[in-house]
Amino acid sequence: MTQTTPAPLHWKLVVDAGDPHAQADFWAAALHYVAEDNDALIQRLLELGALPREATVEYHARLAFRDLIAVRHPDDPYDKDSGTGRGRRLLFQRVPEAKTVKNRLHLDVHAGDGQRAAEVERLTGLGASVLREVKEQGGEWVVMADPEGNEFCVQ
Repeated sequence: MTQTTPAPLHWKLVVDAGDPHAQADFWAAALHYVAEDNDALIQRLLELGALPREATVEYHARLAFRDLIAVRHPDDPYDKDSGTGRGRRLLFQRVPEAKTVKNRLHLDVHAGDGQRAAEVERLTGLGASVLREVKEQGGEWVVMADPEGNEFCVQ
């Protein structure tokens, strides 16, 4: 009897957002990712009557879902028919409430050797804010917040 190893599961990190498209713009720029282009899928859904027009918005001159958008690593595979990534992705979904407590999960952004200060400056220019600098026996990093207040670290 041979035992097979299950295939790794595909996943994405979903982030609640007040303005998913603004968050997608920030994180695409922050990580050098690309926003997913779902225009072809949305056009098909509209033609079939499966999606109401009010569920869409114009985003960078293309149709996008009003309440969600993802960014993906530019080198990862994606479905050309739907624009949906099949690799490293962040999906931003609209929620009515603002962030009120500390994240239970956060991203660590790894700058190159000696590049942390320049990366923090670049991210601040994109709309992030510095919350604190940490220097501990185990290392040094900067805790930042994205434009909606979600914490992340730059190492």
